[in-house]
Amino acid sequence: MADHDATLFDRLDTSVPHPARRYNYWLGGKDNFAVDRASADQIAAAWPSAPIAARENRRFLGRATRFLAAEAGIRQFLDIGTGLPTADNTHEIAQAIAPESRVVYVDNDPMVMVHARALLTSTTQGRTSYIEADLREPGKILNHPDLLATLDLSKPVGLMLVAVLHFLPGRGAAAPVVAELVDALPPGSYLVVSNATKDFLPAPIAAVYDRMLAAGQTDIWPRERAEFAALVEGLDLVPPGIGVVSDWRADEPDQPRPAAADVSVYGAVARIP
Repeated sequence: MADHDATLFDRLDTSVPHPARRYNYWLGGKDNFAVDRASADQIAAAWPSAPIAARENRRFLGRATRFLAAEAGIRQFLDIGTGLPTADNTHEIAQAIAPESRVVYVDNDPMVMVHARALLTSTTQGRTSYIEADLREPGKILNHPDLLATLDLSKPVGLMLVAVLHFLPGRGAAAPVVAELVDALPPGSYLVVSNATKDFLPAPIAAVYDRMLAAGQTDIWPRERAEFAALVEGLDLVPPGIGVVSDWRADEPDQPRPAAADVSVYGAVARIP
């Protein structure tokens, strides 16, 4: 192990669950600790379809990336809340369509930095880079030298905020962060966004979720449709508009769609005019 990796491991707090590692567990990965699995299992005990939601959200990311690269002609991507590398990462999908695509990944988990080599692989025509930073400080992300060396912010960018905004707790907390990021991008850029919601949950499950949220047993802040819609206000929604992520351009052959209550994640793709 390199000294750099050893230093990063020293910064890992394995006593506190982290969303990236919990998400990795739900996706069937092995880059997680006992505390992450315990947290994930506690959430799944109240909402058994949580792993389904994680998988459908990942598929949404893949379909949205393919749309941006193949149909919208986007060649630059800013993926915030990257998570731990797994199959079909943003750069793999985008560069398979357009090898010259450039991707900047951002996450605040030191373990993601340890695994960044998997994210930093790239075609010779394109480029990828990784920034360890926090979504709550968008200015630091936008002005980071590695971002500025990889992306040209005068040209359209695909901004990926997939399953990350619901870690900003509080009604209205996500909107200013999204606005600051969107305002930094030129017309013709796109926003890909998803956020957990309780809108489709049966009342008893929603009540249990509220109790877990109040007790600090989950850090996933659900947003109702009106608050989610405010995140893309003023942008041009790509059809089919706002809906559960499992239904957004779901064209996988012979794959049944899960019920909205089993996914409970809103998703949308919108163009910055």
